[in-house]
Amino acid sequence: MHPALTNILSASLLCAAVSTLAAVVVTFRIRTKWLTRMVSFSAGLLLTVALLDLLPEVLETGMHSKTMFGILLAGLLGFFLAEKLMLARSHHPHNPHDSFSRPVPLILLGGSLHIFTDGLLMAAAFLTNQALGWSMTIAIIAHEIPREAGDFALLLAAGWGKTKTLVSNLAARLSCTAGGVVGFFTLGGTQHWIAPVLTIAAASFLYIAMAGLFPWLRNEKGDTGWHGGFMVAGVFLGFSLPG
Repeated sequence: MHPALTNILSASLLCAAVSTLAAVVVTFRIRTKWLTRMVSFSAGLLLTVALLDLLPEVLETGMHSKTMFGILLAGLLGFFLAEKLMLARSHHPHNPHDSFSRPVPLILLGGSLHIFTDGLLMAAAFLTNQALGWSMTIAIIAHEIPREAGDFALLLAAGWGKTKTLVSNLAARLSCTAGGVVGFFTLGGTQHWIAPVLTIAAASFLYIAMAGLFPWLRNEKGDTGWHGGFMVAGVFLGFSLPG
């Protein structure tokens, strides 16, 4: 088996196992304030991986900076429009304090599509180099834990049992593996697409942090020191990751 494919499969399965287990622990055992602190950690990590790992790697491929920032801008606008369409179809007003709020049928569908995209982006990273791939994997796990915990909470609130919620979310998590395999076979033979995909990955991380996590954190009252400390910890981890 190709080494990159082995890494992609290992990383995607690790993401499924760790994020699901952590979300279960967070939802069933940990107080809400620790979930919000984890969101601060995720925001710092996502911003750092996007700005200090992914985008510099794109420039090293030889892509012109203006082209890279053009793709980045298109990605940010695309994620905004996609979110607007999803919220419009949900027929529920958007609550900035709860960036996971959406009807139950969209939880698993939206989650599966999002995770499938994570797999594609992970494949692009591993096809660039192994270190960048594992940095991407850690960042994906970090931002998936609070999102997955939010999905768990919504499904439980909708009357789903713990077992059904766990199995459904774990099945959705496996779409990351499917995305990784698709990415390996589609991007592996077209290396010129890897740099644009990595730029879209950076746009995804930036949008999640700035439009999804920061608004939620901004509405949290107090606990500023903890949030600042967890965010700095996320930045430090992202800065320390090999890229």
